[in-house]
Amino acid sequence: MIVDCHGHYTTAPDAHTSWREGQLAAYDAGVTPPPYPRIGDDEVRESVRDGQLQVMDGRGVDLTLFSPRASAMAHHLGDEGVSAAWARACNDLVHRVVTLHPGRFAGVGQLPQSPGVPAERAIAELRRCVLELGFAGCNLNPDPSGGHWTAPPLTDRYWYPLYEAMIELDVPAMVHVSASANPAFHATGAHYLNADTTAFIQLLQGDLFGDLPGLRLVIPHGGAAVPYHWGRYRGLAGMLGRPPLREHVMGNVCFDTCVYHQPGIDLLFDVVDHADILFGSETLGAVRGVDPLTGHHFDDTRRYVDALGLPDPDRAAVYEHNARRVYPRLAGIG
Repeated sequence: MIVDCHGHYTTAPDAHTSWREGQLAAYDAGVTPPPYPRIGDDEVRESVRDGQLQVMDGRGVDLTLFSPRASAMAHHLGDEGVSAAWARACNDLVHRVVTLHPGRFAGVGQLPQSPGVPAERAIAELRRCVLELGFAGCNLNPDPSGGHWTAPPLTDRYWYPLYEAMIELDVPAMVHVSASANPAFHATGAHYLNADTTAFIQLLQGDLFGDLPGLRLVIPHGGAAVPYHWGRYRGLAGMLGRPPLREHVMGNVCFDTCVYHQPGIDLLFDVVDHADILFGSETLGAVRGVDPLTGHHFDDTRRYVDALGLPDPDRAAVYEHNARRVYPRLAGIG
């Protein structure tokens, strides 16, 4: 099987998006938000038929870990109540996609985070996603402020209650920011990749996995700058008195293959142990165009991984078995 660990509901029905606009407008006006609209099953099916499913079928992807649109999480907008209602609506809609397409999608939940709100307030929705909706994981935003970085580092005990709940439920988190409210940071070109790199150095500096050895995190977008500057981080680990990276961080942390050119994938696989790489494409995601140098879509990451010519055991691990190890609630799906 081929399991894509990184898919977002970027094609949600217009009524869902319109409700979000109405919810935020109501918050700004200090009035009651509108009721959530009725969205029929056929509309849900159509929303992924010519997008995610068509691409999955064309590229031979069997199963996608599917979460709400990352840029639309927008934890910096509204307040705790607004984020909670939005997360619930998004997760319920993802659950409908999963239910209507058995064996093709597995749910990954959006957490109801807000700046300054204790992380444990997200645990109830995490539990609902896993225990009631059958989700396999969650997305964790390390910067709910939207590019201003007001939250403590990921190694701070602020996050520990949420981590402990993840361990209890046996689910990982993909560390994934949302939209940027800071004009200095383009959302997908800077904020996403900055956050991936920042998360890694935070983990390097602390001892999170010494305290919580059962915690599993996925850093997307190929680990951003980390593989390219692997020597820098190895050197910093020594300077900071930290153990070697492969002992201290990797093993609890994996990267995905959302890297949109062959040289980048080549570097990722040269530097990072193949056991710590999960296949991902972010389809349909941030980069949807055709690469004029190759004539193929930038986000056709399977093409790059296939070109590596990996030994069969490594290929099977990257395409399926690593994901099933990191997301054990995938058992029985696909």
